[in-house]
Amino acid sequence: MLNRIKNYIILTRPLNVIIGMLSIFIGAFITGTVSPLFKVFLASLSGGIVAGGANAINDYFDVEIDKINKPHRPIAAGVISPANGFIYSIILFLLGIIIGWFVNRQAFVVAIFASILLFFYSAKLKRTVLWGNLSVSLATSLAFIYGGIAVNRFALSLIPATFSFFYHLGREIIKDAEDIEGDIADNIVTFPIKYGKKPALKLATVIYLFLILLTILPYTFQVFGLYYLFIVTLVVDLVVVYVLFSMWRDMSTKHLSRLAIILKLNMFAGLIAIYCGRF
Repeated sequence: MLNRIKNYIILTRPLNVIIGMLSIFIGAFITGTVSPLFKVFLASLSGGIVAGGANAINDYFDVEIDKINKPHRPIAAGVISPANGFIYSIILFLLGIIIGWFVNRQAFVVAIFASILLFFYSAKLKRTVLWGNLSVSLATSLAFIYGGIAVNRFALSLIPATFSFFYHLGREIIKDAEDIEGDIADNIVTFPIKYGKKPALKLATVIYLFLILLTILPYTFQVFGLYYLFIVTLVVDLVVVYVLFSMWRDMSTKHLSRLAIILKLNMFAGLIAIYCGRF
């Protein structure tokens, strides 16, 4: 039983869920307060559950790809059946939406929109050139806005939402370059498949260089303080620069996979930078 529960937890990709929940909390915090705290807790829980549903449905639709690229994933490994994975994801989506209703009506609408977008991302949009990348980047950036909505002050949350959009867009393109073999096997046409791996990595490079420039603006315009600047330049941006140099030295699937993990872990530093920006 415990092993079965563990597999369902793995299916949701807990690290992604935690990042999403922290993003929602920080989206609320940077507006000046996390009051009412219970609303922020509900929003974080709602967003985390929706993210878990999105990850589960992604594994359902990508089972054939994962058998090649990520055979350890629960559905691809056969420890959870596709049917059970699908039902589990729908339950999570509905639960996240229901909890969103208790935050406020705006949060309820955003939870519905995000759930539908993430479902169709896995079902259809992921198999298109750039539209899938854009849709998942939009969905992840909504986490910060969701936090701002929870406290009825979302304007300032647009700053980290913008950073999140471009950060995930670059990472998604790198992941597509990593997943070429499995995507071709499943007849998926992504940017690197249509235009080549090098043009895809060039696009990711341009996106990240643009993002690095954007990260300086909140300090320049005195929106965020010196702590933010220190963390974002000496940690977040420095890691991104390392990833860009490293991926051009070695464009192998294994290396790109490692860099994608580094970028994911670097998100925590980005969250800390945004959190400290208000001090």
